[in-house]
Amino acid sequence: MSSLHHVLLLGGSGKIAQLLTPLLLQRSWNVTSIIRDPAQVGNLQKLGEGHAGKLSVLVRSLEEVTSDAHAKSLIDEVKPDYVVFSAGAGGKGPPERLRDGTEKIDRDAACHFIRASVATPSITKFVLISFVTSRLRKPEWWTEEIWQTEQNTTLKALKRYYEAKVAADQVLHEEGKKRKDFAAICLRPATLTPEPAGKVLLGKTPVAKGTSSRASVAELTALLLDAPNVKSCWLDMHDGDEDPAAAVKRCIDEGIDVAEGEPYY
Repeated sequence: MSSLHHVLLLGGSGKIAQLLTPLLLQRSWNVTSIIRDPAQVGNLQKLGEGHAGKLSVLVRSLEEVTSDAHAKSLIDEVKPDYVVFSAGAGGKGPPERLRDGTEKIDRDAACHFIRASVATPSITKFVLISFVTSRLRKPEWWTEEIWQTEQNTTLKALKRYYEAKVAADQVLHEEGKKRKDFAAICLRPATLTPEPAGKVLLGKTPVAKGTSSRASVAELTALLLDAPNVKSCWLDMHDGDEDPAAAVKRCIDEGIDVAEGEPYY
């Protein structure tokens, strides 16, 4: 059994977060789940039933986290050693929600919590859920056709979301360099689906279009947090044909980091 950890789960009412919560609790880890809507507390608390770990639910608005100091105060209140950022608008919703929620949560709150986590010595891992095409430059393992297609479709359709996520991804990469004992992990799924967890394609994926089961995203997040030798990295993921635990081990052993090719890499 893994040693006891305490995970701060930001965006705890999201679909991936709700799938992730029991995976963490069954490891005998404690989870503090941050949600915005007090009406969801009861349903979230049910996720903690029957597990060895303890689930706490806090009602806080991430949109109101407007500084690194504010994020640090919440971290100091919870006292986690791992942080998962799975909050955000997901590039969907009315225009005003996209503008305000996406910029305030996907970009600003994410960056505040990243910097605050790096500034907290007791925190050793941070997982940010991003998406596979959140990058500034074409990676060498994609063709020019794939990159141009993504720029003309996904990135154009989700412009605000892309701009927010690519900014947070860069901050995670740069802040993660500041501490050798800190794993800054960016997990980057393709189009999310409600399918059950299954086998995966992880690392330098040769395609951008594809699907990623939310349950598989949750499973990979738990495995990455549980991996003792994981280091800072970006990992693209799709549904695929490799066992998730084997895929995580391979990526760690080979030192795979798909941030390669970005201007700040």
